[in-house]
This record gives sequence, structure tokens and C-alpha cells, in this order.
Amino acid sequence: QVQLVESGGGLVQAGGSLRLSCVASGSFFSINFVNWYRQAPGKQREWVATITSGGSTNYGDSVKGRFTVSRDNTKNTVYLQMNSLKPEDTAVYYCNAGLQVNNNNGVSSWGQGTQVTVSS
Repeated sequence: QVQLVESGGGLVQAGGSLRLSCVASGSFFSINFVNWYRQAPGKQREWVATITSGGSTNYGDSVKGRFTVSRDNTKNTVYLQMNSLKPEDTAVYYCNAGLQVNNNNGVSSWGQGTQVTVSS
């Protein structure tokens, strides 16, 4: 069984910064990739960023240049550093990971989400 737990959300003024964490725990061999998504009230879930097992990263256009995703494999943790936050970044942020549980099987797991609120 695998569990993802996000943390680090909160209330911040526009222009401020937050760092979200996504910690994976349970029985798995490796984390293949981690995606960050967000969902604002009344809107569809939006992909924010991805980091692969090799450290390659990709970002959505709306966050490119402001957000940075990184990982600490020793801690099974992925971070989302969010700078120059805007009110439109307000959303619940979720991490989603693809994890290898044995030689032949992988699973996709979601965290419970963490609220980020940016005030103007």
C-alpha cells in the first residue's frame, strides 16, 4: 500500500512564495514520476508540473518561470517551490505519483490535496 501526503499550503499575499511537499510512504521500489495538479473552485483540474525519475521537469504555461519542482530521493519527497504567486494560483494542489511496487507492476497514487490561497 502506498500513501502520498501533501503539505505546505497556506495563505500568502500576491508576490509571495510557498513550498509544497509531497511525501510517499508504503511499500514500493521507486518513484517513477510525480505530477502536481491543482483545482480551483468551479474549474477543472489543471496540470501544473512533472518531474521524472531522472530529474527531467516540465511545467504548465501558467506557472513556467515561477514554479520549480524538485525531488529528494533519500526522503521519497517531491517539492513544488512556488514564487511570485498570483491570486489566480489559488487552488487545492494535489500530487500524483507513479510508483514501482515490484518488477512487473506499478501504481498511480494521489494525495489528499493542500489548499493554497493567494490574496491580492
